[in-house]
Amino acid sequence: MSRPSPTVSVMMDAARAAGRRLIRDFGEVENLQVSRKGPADFVSAADKKAEEIILKSLQKTRPGYGYLMEEAGEIVGSDKTHRFVVDPLDGTLNFLHGIPHFAVSIALEREGKLRAGVIFDPMRNETFWAEDGEGAWLDNKRLRVSARRKLNDAVVTTGIPQLGVNGGELFLDELARVRQEVAAVRRFGSAALDLAWVAAGRFDGFWERRLSPWDIAAGFLLVQEAGGVVAGLNKSVPMKGDFVAANTSLAPKLAEVIEGKLRKPAATHPKLRPV
Repeated sequence: MSRPSPTVSVMMDAARAAGRRLIRDFGEVENLQVSRKGPADFVSAADKKAEEIILKSLQKTRPGYGYLMEEAGEIVGSDKTHRFVVDPLDGTLNFLHGIPHFAVSIALEREGKLRAGVIFDPMRNETFWAEDGEGAWLDNKRLRVSARRKLNDAVVTTGIPQLGVNGGELFLDELARVRQEVAAVRRFGSAALDLAWVAAGRFDGFWERRLSPWDIAAGFLLVQEAGGVVAGLNKSVPMKGDFVAANTSLAPKLAEVIEGKLRKPAATHPKLRPV
């Protein structure tokens, strides 16, 4: 068993502290003060408090590091080589609707490269973590991506563009193609956990577009350290937010289906609408 480095341990402590606060607020979700950042894009008092807990914890133990945070934005540190990428509550809409599926995500970049990642699921008390060259882990259990090689055996997950977000028609075209090729498609509402579950072999693959670095940074490292691959869609850079994640066999096949490169025509589903 690999032991987490001191830095990963610090990240775990920060994520768990934020998670404990989220659990407390989740029990009082109806009383939270909520404001709108945009259509179907909410920020809650719990979200902000969790981020404050993470920032305070990491600044105490790793002074000078920079930050890229969902709510506070970019914080430039005196140490220009290290930056934490933080999503204090990935799955905010789930949280605000009382759906117990959300996570805290913290990644560490060193000289622009992902070096460590932690995703904490407070409702299941599961801590996923990875470190460059040290593998991916769920607490003390080594993780490996699914070994399935055929698309028609695969269960994949995705994200559906929410109200007010562009890309609904493109998504429906992609979904129509993917549904013809895979065993099933799921949509759970937390990209961080989707990626962690790909690393754990629970999902065989995941694709989405227009995600932000804090949604995906820790999850990308988890998938890669679990033996999987993250590839950009339509020749894009994955960290720009358009990507597919799966094992080395399924990832290129799934990308071809999503991008419409297979000869098989997509089915039409005129009743489908973005939700």
